[in-house]
Amino acid sequence: MATLGVRMSLSVQVGLLLAVATALTSIVSFLYKHRGAVQAPEVDFRRPVHSSLVLFRSGWYTLGIVIAMASWGLHASALALAPISLVQSVIAGGLVMLTVIADKVFGLTVSRREWIGVGLAAAGLAFLAATLEGAGDSAHADYEALTIGLYIAIAGGAGLAVAALARGSRAHAGVVLGASAGLLWGASDVAIKGSSASLDQGLAVLVHPLALVILTASLVGLLVSAKSLQLGEAVPVIAVTSVAANVVTITAGPVVFGDPMPSDTVGLVARLLAFSLVIAAAALTPVPARAAGIEEPEEPRPGDAEVAPAGAATS
Repeated sequence: MATLGVRMSLSVQVGLLLAVATALTSIVSFLYKHRGAVQAPEVDFRRPVHSSLVLFRSGWYTLGIVIAMASWGLHASALALAPISLVQSVIAGGLVMLTVIADKVFGLTVSRREWIGVGLAAAGLAFLAATLEGAGDSAHADYEALTIGLYIAIAGGAGLAVAALARGSRAHAGVVLGASAGLLWGASDVAIKGSSASLDQGLAVLVHPLALVILTASLVGLLVSAKSLQLGEAVPVIAVTSVAANVVTITAGPVVFGDPMPSDTVGLVARLLAFSLVIAAAALTPVPARAAGIEEPEEPRPGDAEVAPAGAATS
């Protein structure tokens, strides 16, 4: 198996297969969490523990979390076996499955604009990672402690700052909080990659300096993501969350872990084109219906006599 003109080791090939599984399970878990989150009381950041417990009263949300945990395990294994840039290129390309699964499996109405936006985002992110030449010979897990610490702090801080912006406009809060969750999860993924070299030491990985970062960023991101799914439409919110997480992790490849950068003009132009595709995709993200002054049906709550179909109140 060879990709991007690079001869890959067996471990890298296995890592990329796990990345494909990660992409699929991540999308399915997101859509189940969305189905459950819109039926739960709105998340209150002032009561994080209570809000989290209430969310788990929904069987759909709980199922989404179970699938997400499996996806997290697959992702961690992929990051341990392959370079972060290549793993994320596969996961980014898998974003094109979002609109298909949302439309054909979950019955959500996906607009043409959403189809185009998700497609551009996936193509741009995959193209971005594909310009990281010569990264398939090993897992590329070496890093400087100061570099990874600063990178994670910047990504995590940006995630919290973006979450604060959601207060300014409830109409856009869903996609803004989705971006926040993606930045936080991106920081967590970089920390997972950094601690992956300790996986062969068994339980020692639990006391790795980055373990607390992984736990904190993952849990905060989970709560922020739940609220984003309550306030925004499924496809654009999930797409923005994935794009934000993938930009953080793909960029960490060359910045933190030393993945190769393009050394020629063609490679640099391709990199600029990739960023342009991602920006264009973000610009196509639909504004929620309530922002356009369209009245939406009331979201179902626990105890209702009938639960609306998955896409009825959120598409």
